[in-house]
This record gives sequence, C-alpha cells and structure tokens, in this order.
Amino acid sequence: MSNKYQITIGIECHVQLATKTKLFSEVDNDARGKAPNTCVSPVDYALPGMLPRLNRTAIEMAIKVGHALNATINPLSRFDRKHYYYPDLPKGYQISQLYQPIIGAGQIELPDGTKVRIEHAHLEEDAGKLTHFGDYSLVDLNRAGTPLIEIVSMPDIHSAKHAHDYCKELWRIMTYAGVCHGDLYHGNMRFDVNISLALPDAEKLGTRAEIKNLNSFRSVERAVEYEYQRQSALLDRGERVVQETRGWSDDTGKTTSQRSKEEAQDYRYMPEPDIPPIRLSNETIAKIQATLPLMPADYRARFAGVIPADTLEILLDYPQLIRKLGEFADLLGENSPKSIQKIANIFTSVLLAEENTSLLNDPLPSAEQLRDLALMNDNQELSSTATKEVFLKFFDPEMHFKDTKTIAKELGVIQENDLDALGQIVDQVLQDPTTQQAQADFRAGQEKVLGFLVGQVMKASRGKANPSSAQALLRQKLQN
Repeated sequence: MSNKYQITIGIECHVQLATKTKLFSEVDNDARGKAPNTCVSPVDYALPGMLPRLNRTAIEMAIKVGHALNATINPLSRFDRKHYYYPDLPKGYQISQLYQPIIGAGQIELPDGTKVRIEHAHLEEDAGKLTHFGDYSLVDLNRAGTPLIEIVSMPDIHSAKHAHDYCKELWRIMTYAGVCHGDLYHGNMRFDVNISLALPDAEKLGTRAEIKNLNSFRSVERAVEYEYQRQSALLDRGERVVQETRGWSDDTGKTTSQRSKEEAQDYRYMPEPDIPPIRLSNETIAKIQATLPLMPADYRARFAGVIPADTLEILLDYPQLIRKLGEFADLLGENSPKSIQKIANIFTSVLLAEENTSLLNDPLPSAEQLRDLALMNDNQELSSTATKEVFLKFFDPEMHFKDTKTIAKELGVIQENDLDALGQIVDQVLQDPTTQQAQADFRAGQEKVLGFLVGQVMKASRGKANPSSAQALLRQKLQN
C-alpha cells in the first residue's frame, strides 16, 4: 500500500453461538455435514401460529461474549423486527436488536498493543443460505434461526494487517470463551469489512464500500489490500467512490459490485411483539461472567518474557495446547522458565509439524508426563532427538497411559551417564585399531576428528552414551 491516502476500516463480525438448539426453536443448531433443510422448525420459517421461544443459553453466552470483549452488559435489552425480503428469509423479517442491544461498548487489544473499540454487540437470528448455480439458486434453511452475536467495531483500524489481526483475535476470544465452534469454513464466523480512503489531513472520512461475508483472516487482509488499490486509483483519476456492498473472490483476488447503498434501506424496525424484554440482575451477570475461562490476553500476560512472542502467538491459535502448557506450568512452578520454553518449543516444532498435525485430534500428554520429559532432558537422560521420540509416543494408544521413564526404557533411548561405564566404552574405542589414525590426527591438532571418535562411542554404546560426556572423556584421555 502507498501512503498517499489513509485507510479507515470498521468490521462487523457475525458469530454463530454454539448452543445445542436454535435461538427461537428446539431444533439442532449444528448443521455441519447434515443434508440441506433437515435442521428446520416451523418457527424458523414462520408458519402461521408458530411463536418463538427464547433460548436461555444464548443469553448466557452473550453475557460471556460481552465480558470477553471488556464490554458493559445492559441489564435491560429487547428484540426488534428488521423487515426485508430475501429468498433465504421466508418470514420476511429478522429478529434482531437495534435500539437496546444486550452488549454495550467494549474494547479488545491486538497482539502488538493496538486497541480497537467495540461500539456494541447485539443478539439476532441468522438467515438461511443461498447456493447459486448459474441461472438458478437453491435455499438451505438449516442455519435459519441460528443465534448470532454481531460485533460492531469502531473505525479504529488503519491497515490490512490490523484488520487481519483484529479478526483473528476475535476468533480466538470467541473460541476460548467456548461460545463458538470457530469453524470458519462452515461460516461459524463471518466478517463484513467497511473500507474508506481519505487524505491524511481530511476533516471527514471518505465514502465507504462494504465487503460482505468474508470467512478467513487471509481473505480479510487481501480484500482490504485490493480495495485500497481500487479506491485510490479512482480518487487519483478524480472519480468518486460509490457507496455500495461488494463481494470478494479468493480465486480472482478482486471485489465486485453487488448492490448500491446510496440511500439507506428502510427496514421498518418495530419492537418484537412475541418476545418480552430481557431483564438481567447484577447477580446473574456476575455469576455467568465468573465462568469465563482464561482468555488469550491472560496467557500473553502469564508467559510474557518466558516464551518468545512469535512462539506464543502460534500456540494461541491452538487453545488445547496453550491450556496444556498452563497446566504444565502450574505443576512445575513459575521458576522453571527453561522447561516451560522447552515444552512450548516441542509443541510448535514437533506437534505442529505438517506430518504430525493429525495428533491434535488425540488426547494430549498429561502435565506429569511433560514434567518428567523436561526433567529427563535437563538431566541429560534423554537427548533432543530422544525427547522428541518419547513425546510422539505419548500419542500411541498402547503407551499413552505409561509414565515417561517407562516409555523411554521401552524405546531404549535413555542416555548412559554413568562415567565409569562410559569410560569403559571409551577405552574400548581407543583400543580399536581402526581409531588409531584418528587419535594420532587429534594429537597433531586436528580437532574435527573428535567427531568421528564420538560417533564410534555412540555406535559401541548402541546410541545410549551421552555425546557431551563421551566427548569430554575422549578429550581427557587423548590429552593425557
């Protein structure tokens, strides 16, 4: 991006809540992998005489969301009808919250310290899904009535990178809070990105374009980068930016016009007559907020200065790993930063290696197994290679419940640290006729041949000798 224009970005994030049933009906709320139009109730398509019944768990999750966003929870909120016609909304209106949303102003902090204000977040029902096939479209109402939290940011974002980081941090917060499955592929979270450009000294923001229904962090970043180039080219030519909604194509890397928003659409909002206002006591709010688990910001604060920032940000993408690291740190104590860093590195370098990522679906090792693994490595009972080998065996169904030392013994990878026993092996190697030339070369000042001799010791010990100890003994005996 050039620096001629300042970009201003606001993002609306639609979060599907992970309730068992829908917001106003008693049907399955998780339609992933299910046939179209199989998770639908007459309430969802407003069959005459069908009345909505509010899902209490959705309210509790909304309170958690508000707490996770450092936002106020409004003790009194209510629903409104938003009227519009679209094929995926057969009843002709959406039950949403316009005037009195459940979540007020809040704020989140990005990994680099940038703060983004939240204007508000409201609870609403999702619409169905349209799939387009050339000259016709099919409607799937499986997600109609799914409870959504729509999180509306203030226009505090000014780069594609920060737009990416903001969406990713929201995804982390929602999944850590346990209110969303976080499956972007199936649309559990979707982002509408509002983008405008203006000269840095302009008194007001430029005309905005809204990019709808982005479902990956990379798509958000790429769409912002493309829109900057598109809008800046228009402004450079003296043309105006049209206020409109646009779609994004990952294949072409471009946005395309969908519909103009030159005039605000009249949604004819009215109070929802079938659902009474939601009244929350301070005690209820506090009780639900107390169930919120540790958030990404909590783990950053805990492991700052212990785990490198880049490693920590990788681990934060995997809640099960950072939580296990927290259990490990609790067991070992905060005065063992090297061991904590060692296990963090094993998680990122071994478990997140491409060939091992499937193991993330299996139960993780216990904190006790990890503690013993770190201690055996510290005590030079396990080499770095053996440490990784034992770690991977924790995921073997036949070894998963065995303690670390037992697994290491069965693998035969415990290093020989008995100096007397190791000294005997070194003596055998030095007496071997095939090593005499190497010994003479070492005494003549050729240090590199020591590696060959260490290799011979490792071979004679069947890989169990501690290489550092073997090298020290060889040097001592050769120099004497």
